[in-house]
Amino acid sequence: MKNSILGDVTSPRVAYVFPGQGSQHVGMGKDLYEQSPVARQVFDEADKALGMPLTQLMFEGPVEELNLTINAQPAILTASLACLTAAQETVGSEFMPQPNFAAGHSLGEYTALAATGVLSVPDAVRLVQERSRLMHETSQKQQGGMAAVLGLDELTIEEICRETGAYISNVNAEDQVVIAGDKITLARAMDLASARGARRLITLQVSGAFHTDLMKPSVEGMRRAMDEAEFNAPSVPIIGNCGANPITTGDEIKEELLHQMCNCVQWRRSMSYLWDAGVTQFYEIGPGKVLSGLIRRICPDAQVTAVNDVKSLQSLVR
Repeated sequence: MKNSILGDVTSPRVAYVFPGQGSQHVGMGKDLYEQSPVARQVFDEADKALGMPLTQLMFEGPVEELNLTINAQPAILTASLACLTAAQETVGSEFMPQPNFAAGHSLGEYTALAATGVLSVPDAVRLVQERSRLMHETSQKQQGGMAAVLGLDELTIEEICRETGAYISNVNAEDQVVIAGDKITLARAMDLASARGARRLITLQVSGAFHTDLMKPSVEGMRRAMDEAEFNAPSVPIIGNCGANPITTGDEIKEELLHQMCNCVQWRRSMSYLWDAGVTQFYEIGPGKVLSGLIRRICPDAQVTAVNDVKSLQSLVR
């Protein structure tokens, strides 16, 4: 097995989690690049693997280009892995215990794979860029969208989807579910959700209906891309997005990644599984704090720490 960024597992009841698309912002990771040689190496590896100055785009923008799916996804993965390597070097296991489990939200699942030695950094970055390209290409042919529904339970939203033909694409928390579909179907579902008492509806700035059947044309291309990468067994179990159960072999992981493209991300179930497995300490590693907020809602008694820049690393040792 390849060496894992995470190293040896020594501390119980800890999970590392990695964010998905939407967490990107111009400037993310710049302080890590400037102050951590190991983080700089991750950025340089990503640029070399993609044959483009991704790091420059991350640090300088423009934001419109960074937000494109084909750039945002590899950028978030790279920034997250750079943050992890910097944390391991800067604070060590004394202040940031090694994990028993790892998980990532959608795109973040690929970050978890690189972090646990399933994929090399270059393979992970290339796969994520190809995933982004295929998803964008499919979205151009089958235009759709996504919207977050706040304040309705999953059963009510399932009924709305059955009535309109929309899909549930993410179950993020008990009262936060993302729906998706073609634009007309999505608009009908949003209207019905509002009529059923949704507290808030947020149209997501994405190019398609991700994690639904509309993404099926992307699957074969992704399968071919994965055949060119080496998949190892993870150093710790990965909690899969779709089944919300631990996966421990390279073959299981490949099937999970393909399944994930067209099926719902079960984040609430994944975090509940970890809590039931005895995890009490979660580290969100990468840009933003979206997952930290969700975990606090799903597991109110959990200890949650966001690790996303040099300042957050320094706070771990105080």
